Amino acid sequence: MAEIVRMPLMSDTMTEGVIAEWHKEIGESVEASELLAEIETDKATMEFEAPEDGVLLYRAEKNATVPVNDILAIIGEKGEDVSAILEAEKKKDNESDKSSDSLPEDISEMPTVSSEEQATKEENKQKQETETPVFADGRLKASPLAKKMAADNDIDISEVKGSGDEGRIIKRDIEAYLANKTAETKAVIPTIVTTPNVQTDSYEEIRVSQMRKVIARRLAESKYSAPHFYLTITLNMDKAMASRKAMNEFSPVKISFNDLVVKAAAMALRQHSAVNSSWMGDTIRINKNINIGVAVGVDEGLLVPVLQNADQKSLSELSGETKAFVEKAKNKKLTTAEMSGNTFTISNLGMFGIDEFTAIINPPDACIMAVGGIKAVPAVVNGELSIAHQMKVTLSCDHRVVDGVVGAKFLQTFKGLIEDPLRMLV
Repeated sequence: MAEIVRMPLMSDTMTEGVIAEWHKEIGESVEASELLAEIETDKATMEFEAPEDGVLLYRAEKNATVPVNDILAIIGEKGEDVSAILEAEKKKDNESDKSSDSLPEDISEMPTVSSEEQATKEENKQKQETETPVFADGRLKASPLAKKMAADNDIDISEVKGSGDEGRIIKRDIEAYLANKTAETKAVIPTIVTTPNVQTDSYEEIRVSQMRKVIARRLAESKYSAPHFYLTITLNMDKAMASRKAMNEFSPVKISFNDLVVKAAAMALRQHSAVNSSWMGDTIRINKNINIGVAVGVDEGLLVPVLQNADQKSLSELSGETKAFVEKAKNKKLTTAEMSGNTFTISNLGMFGIDEFTAIINPPDACIMAVGGIKAVPAVVNGELSIAHQMKVTLSCDHRVVDGVVGAKFLQTFKGLIEDPLRMLV
């Protein structure tokens, strides 16, 4: 008997997935746990295995966006007809849309309509076809499905005219608005006459990936909900450079400056627990574990694998784990678990020649540290002018959780550790 394979929830924030690649064609046999597809989620492109043995009878289109729990594929016996299953699913979706569009904002407000009231309603409905949507108690009346469709298509829902009861905006209104916009766009496209030495605009548009959509949403939420402030400190890296060179003569893996930064930050967080905290609305969560997220840039955006209990690991352990995460990130192999649980984040752009920058806090953290490159600069050391190697770091803080003095004290402790790395080994 045919079995429906639905789009799984592959991360805690996932609402839909995009089919990046199919590894089986319709009609091919599949075995349980065999790689079936690659699915682009809000965090990464992840492999999806077949849940059972059988023949692939149906699959969603490649590059299609499939909501969580909708049909992804159907597996059954060879030659089995799945049209009835697909039709039943389509009918269920239509009924769901109608139900969503017909539900009032508050069932307790559902009126009993007399014949005169019905006539008045019909008259009002005709007026609303040319008027702006009706507002009640300061709220725009729209069905939940219409609101979601408007958000997904970047539509200002206040511009949409409602055709539902009392001017309520429903699904068909959003569809009509989109159709009209498309028609208007086509209508105003001018005919371009090419003349010598006249340059026309040239551009390429690319589809926004699920990861990029979530990055945009989460960072916008962070930037405009968390009151950021920034603290920058300059570090003398002369001893760090000498210590790193000596350590790498014995370390089983090459220790980087970023490894030193992670270790120093983890040890400083142990002394300043307020920086290792999260804003929870009614409470502030002081995290007992120190889990440091390390930002890794990939083509689709930014991934943040997490070094769990970083303060308890040696420099060589941190180095090995970070290198493995970077490799996984580039190959799209990071799991949701490996990108969860961060309590503090470090973003390092020093290797790209960036002197200093500010970073947007990575929720649910209260702080993120932006690390610049090491520069040789003239400096006065012990009363004499000489060349010193300096590095700047900037701490972005959520002022709801961390005050200026708290952030400054954390940076002082961090500075002492990074400028004398032997203290991290004791």
